[in-house]
Amino acid sequence: MERYNHKVVESYWQNFWEENNTFKTKVDKSKKKFYCLEMFPYPSGKIHMGHVRNYTIGDILARYKILKGFNVLHPMGWDSFGMPAENAARQNNLDPKTWTESNISKMKSQLKKLGLSIDWNREISTCSPEYYKHQQMFFLELYDKGLVYRKESYVNWDPVDETVLANEQVIDGKGWRSGAVVERKKLNQWFFNITKFSNELLDNLAKLEKWPNKVKVMQTNWIGKSFGCEVNFKLDGNENINQIKCYTTRPDTLFGMSLLPYRSIIHFLNFIKMIKAL
Repeated sequence: MERYNHKVVESYWQNFWEENNTFKTKVDKSKKKFYCLEMFPYPSGKIHMGHVRNYTIGDILARYKILKGFNVLHPMGWDSFGMPAENAARQNNLDPKTWTESNISKMKSQLKKLGLSIDWNREISTCSPEYYKHQQMFFLELYDKGLVYRKESYVNWDPVDETVLANEQVIDGKGWRSGAVVERKKLNQWFFNITKFSNELLDNLAKLEKWPNKVKVMQTNWIGKSFGCEVNFKLDGNENINQIKCYTTRPDTLFGMSLLPYRSIIHFLNFIKMIKAL
């Protein structure tokens, strides 16, 4: 048997698929629909084995469904907003747009060499105005319906990258990318009013029969709905604050409060008063 020449064989079929639009999605209402979407990669400039693993799994699933007679949509996109592009632009004196588009071009050619069954006609990039204009429309609609609001809140602030970090991006008190010690900072923030849908979200989690239980628990904790009551504690000996309002899910434990926490609160309030005086 002649030795398999992967450069010749794979290059031939990849060119064939591209020239003939083999994986272009065609609307066929006689078939069942199947949508296969892996998470979009960040265009860092080159793919790694994590990308290969992720998109190979999706490719196997998409090809299987095609063979089973489904009308498969298997698109690709680029999660192209983020700090790496800004940092690279600053360090190399480059325009972020040029840097990002160059990386997308490189990674796209690498992914094509894997022979993935992707419909590249459906390619999008999140930094493209043609894409994020729809996000802006969604935001304005949510704002008009009172589902978006703004207020001051404490955030995790990275003083080196000069950006807000999610809790998951703070590792041992430091920013996951810069390694700088994270600061607590009060900023004006936008919030989505998901509490209006907390009951609906929680009720519908029970309908996800095939989801892992640990994922549903994570979602429940993320929604964060709890039942409790607010209690006003009267304070003596402090001229500025007469009472403190506290929330508890266990009002039956209030009788177990000792004098020590109460005194600690008084000392804390006096300390705050002293700091303000400075």
